[in-house]
Amino acid sequence: MDTFVIVGGGLAAATSVGELRDRGFDGRLVLVGAEQHLPYERPPLSKGYLLGTAQLDDAFVHPSSWYADHDVELRLGTAVTRIDPGAHTVTTGQDALAYDRLLIATGARPRRLGIADDSGAPVAYLRTMEDSQRLKPALAPGRRIVVVGGGWIGLEVAAAARTAGADVVVLEALELPLVRVLGPEVAGVFRDLHLEHGVDVRTRVSVTGVARDGDRAVVTLADGSSLTADLLVVGVGVAPNSELAQAAGLDTDNGVLVDERLRASDPDVFAAGDVANAYHPALGRRVRLEHWDTAIEHGRTAARNMLGGAEPYSRLPYFFTDQYDLGIEYVGSVGPDGYDEVVLRGDVAGRRFTAFWVKDDRVVAGMHANDWDAIESVRRIVTAGRVDPIPLS
Repeated sequence: MDTFVIVGGGLAAATSVGELRDRGFDGRLVLVGAEQHLPYERPPLSKGYLLGTAQLDDAFVHPSSWYADHDVELRLGTAVTRIDPGAHTVTTGQDALAYDRLLIATGARPRRLGIADDSGAPVAYLRTMEDSQRLKPALAPGRRIVVVGGGWIGLEVAAAARTAGADVVVLEALELPLVRVLGPEVAGVFRDLHLEHGVDVRTRVSVTGVARDGDRAVVTLADGSSLTADLLVVGVGVAPNSELAQAAGLDTDNGVLVDERLRASDPDVFAAGDVANAYHPALGRRVRLEHWDTAIEHGRTAARNMLGGAEPYSRLPYFFTDQYDLGIEYVGSVGPDGYDEVVLRGDVAGRRFTAFWVKDDRVVAGMHANDWDAIESVRRIVTAGRVDPIPLS
């Protein structure tokens, strides 16, 4: 009887075990997760739960009974200390677990802001259920929240904080929040959205110091100014948890290097989700994606290939966000070479529109804003990659 081991307790891991059982795998199936919780999805942590519209229990991928019913061995609260591809073993504090196939789905961790961590001031990051539970009570009227980083997590926290009545400042080093992802043509929509909701959005700023003043944080900026916060929330990106793979001698570079079938440099090892730096045949380059959709589809594809399949992962990147009354869905990837133009259709000022990023006369990415019937058309246009004969509408 074959043994498949899944290292990681997130969405990619939970999706993979579901797919393995659905595809008829009847061998031993072990999921080893460092967190005490059942595997869960992360979007509710910065969206519904912080906004008070969802419960944390809604984030669990499967109920506890599902794992028992499908004969999945759960080893939660268990850290893997070593992977030995030669011996086909995974070592925990308890024992060495032999495997025939291994999936690494260890995810990522927040990048730290050392000057904040060392200050003794109130500082928060958002990655785990515990992080979200600690953060939510701080988002209240009369509280001042300073967010370092104008990416998706930073802006979603800012939106939740303002919705809860807190005073919010967002500090972004670049000229606009999200400008690296969306470009100035669309990133400005998000800046204006937050400004309209009373967020103090400060761009082209850098934090040079953080100090504790009683129960508050004093943040010093490069221009010599400072501001005081009841809580400093840091959202400056994540780093892949690829140390185990690297120590095991697997090829790594900004994550675990895998081919288009999500297979690592050892043929019996696969990687999925945030930790996987995968060759994407449709994009013609490697990408490491930190998206909910990727975790799900990576988990499914990796499971099928662990069972002997040879299926390339060619699904286009997809992500979404909801902030105040603005929701968007985005498909595709602009890539390191940038884009030539952005084609906008609809009411940009009213925040109901579509946008398409074009490079060398090819549509490389598209999104809609508050036009929920448009996503399939957006996906079709980006998949085709052509301006004509498909109209940009």
